[in-house]
Amino acid sequence: METLTVKVGMPMPGKFKELNTLRNQIFIGFLLVMLVILGVAGVFVYGKVSYLLKNNAERHIQQTAVQASGRLDALIGQIDSLMEQAANHPTVQQLLLNELDGKTVSFNQRQSLLQIVSSYQAYMPSVGSLELYTADYRLLFPIKEGSLNKRIDSRYITEANRQKGRLVWIGVDPLDDQSLLAIRQVSLMDRWFSRGGYLMARIQRSYFQLGDPLSGSDSGESILLVDDAGQLLGSGEAEHGALLGLLDSKEQTVNFMEKEYVKVKLRSEKTRWNLLVLTPVSYVTEGISVLRTVLLASGGIGTVLFLIMSFLLSTMITRPIIHLIRAMRKSRLGVLTPNSEVVSTMELRELNYTYNDMVTHMNELIQVVYEKEVLQSRTELKALQAQINPHFLFNTLEAFNWSLEEKGEEELAGRVVAMSRLFRYIIGSSGQDEWVTVGEELEQVKRYLQIMEMRLGERLTWEIELSPTEAAVPVPKLLIQPIVENAILHGVESRIGAGAIHVRISPSVREGWSSILVQDNGPGMSAETLAALYGTLAGGPSISTKGTGVGLFNVQRRLRLYYGGGDGRTDGLTIDSKPGEGTRIFFEIPRNGGKTYENEHQDHSGRG
Repeated sequence: METLTVKVGMPMPGKFKELNTLRNQIFIGFLLVMLVILGVAGVFVYGKVSYLLKNNAERHIQQTAVQASGRLDALIGQIDSLMEQAANHPTVQQLLLNELDGKTVSFNQRQSLLQIVSSYQAYMPSVGSLELYTADYRLLFPIKEGSLNKRIDSRYITEANRQKGRLVWIGVDPLDDQSLLAIRQVSLMDRWFSRGGYLMARIQRSYFQLGDPLSGSDSGESILLVDDAGQLLGSGEAEHGALLGLLDSKEQTVNFMEKEYVKVKLRSEKTRWNLLVLTPVSYVTEGISVLRTVLLASGGIGTVLFLIMSFLLSTMITRPIIHLIRAMRKSRLGVLTPNSEVVSTMELRELNYTYNDMVTHMNELIQVVYEKEVLQSRTELKALQAQINPHFLFNTLEAFNWSLEEKGEEELAGRVVAMSRLFRYIIGSSGQDEWVTVGEELEQVKRYLQIMEMRLGERLTWEIELSPTEAAVPVPKLLIQPIVENAILHGVESRIGAGAIHVRISPSVREGWSSILVQDNGPGMSAETLAALYGTLAGGPSISTKGTGVGLFNVQRRLRLYYGGGDGRTDGLTIDSKPGEGTRIFFEIPRNGGKTYENEHQDHSGRG
């Protein structure tokens, strides 16, 4: 009888390979990254936004409290101003002075106070009445029997005497719980401000209703005016014990009338009253609750959507991957860098190998093309220079110079020397004629303009501006002179009358760049001619048959060749011209000479 043996716990290579696929790795990796990002972002956003919401709510509460305190001070100031005017009224002063001198005040005199008091009450209707008392506490107005020490507690009279004319707030009127009392001592101005009596005002409690004008929102805020005894002074009703508990509580969050509030307490030094600003806790935490709900909902929806998108994306990547490998083996476009990452998935390992092989071939090809472009540019410049036989030219110019000096033609001899230096600059010596400084290039421009002065005479004036910081900036040789030549050829010579050339080299608004401007006052160009010129610079046919120099097209090509790479690439030539207004040609170069300059000088230093 045969026995069947089964080994348990052995690995299953086939199943393991099926799990270790690019599709599963992308799906699981994306899912984990998404969960981590959502979690971290959610916690961060919740913490920051909840902190901001709490701060905004606290600032709002503090602002409300400050506004309420300011309004209370303004209301108190109005009462103080009114009572001061009434106390200093000439009639009031005279009646109290008569009383102090022992003269009896008649009924008609007391009756005359009615018109005065009525005028002040008409100005401020919230003042229910004004009561005037003599220095010995007798009621002088209104016309009835009464005594000040029986009307209010004596401690308020003592405080009014101590304040010497400043307002003293008493609180709720014992005779009318809908009114508040305030008293001040009346000082007699004709008796060196001695005590002449007392003026007491009865103000309606609704005058101190601070909540409605300040709320301005649906936050449900309550603003209460309470004295130290826990009595509500403004309009409204509240239990005495509840208000006293609010005053004594040190907590920021309090319970009042079966609701939870955030409390802010301010004290008025003028009245010795307390201002309580109560904001519902629900208003403070409402934004945080909404934020929590939004974050949870958006996180859940985002996770579900990301699961679906990850599944679809992983399927889309793995299906065409074999076709992508075959296509990449034939591809030789772009500039790429090798990928040194080691991967375990078979498809990605093959893809990585193919990609690195392609990058190697492409970089070699790009390097060859680049060197050919640089060589072609240098060859074109050499061809231009080779059009003149150097030895014959220099010997001939030297002979002219000697001959002119012997004949005393020093000015013409100077012109010949300038021309000789100009051609020596153009031809130069091999290996050292690609880059010069801006200062050297402008010396060449000066020599050229001096020679042109000999031909054009008074028809040509020129000016060169060079910032000292720009003189040492490296620049390819013959980059500015062709533009000046073009300005004379098409600007000065085409103008009737005197022409002017202005060359300016200054720091650019771009950090690390220099600005170069060549301007003439020639006839300018129309919009159609300017558009055609831009077409020529882009590689189109030439629009002019005048001149055989390097020209603007060659300058444009060299700008793009030397400065066209990298993130800070130059924009090339910018030309601004209008009929009758001349022409401005402008371009910018980096002060470090660009990538080509750095590479060439590294090559020279390496060879040295």
